Amino acid sequence: MNEVQLLLAEKRTSLAALRTGIAVFALPLTVMSVLIATSKYYDFVHVMHLLLPLLSLCTALVLLGSYLITRSVIRIHRHDKHISEIKRKHSTIAEFID
Repeated sequence: MNEVQLLLAEKRTSLAALRTGIAVFALPLTVMSVLIATSKYYDFVHVMHLLLPLLSLCTALVLLGSYLITRSVIRIHRHDKHISEIKRKHSTIAEFID
């Protein structure tokens, strides 16, 4: 029973990392939509020295968010498989886990 509780705690941690990954992934999309919406108010050539570092930071955030999301989903599936194996081994505990 303690092993299942530990796996469920790790699954909650993976879900928190998934939520963080989604937030990190959404931030650059918001910044890009604001830049596109306000693009008629500035000339790209004159603000390129500001936009290039911003775009590289947005790219890094998208990559980090994608990594966190992928890693979390893989770990959640691994925890679910492990919990299913424990349910199969110990049928008396299986009714309490669902």
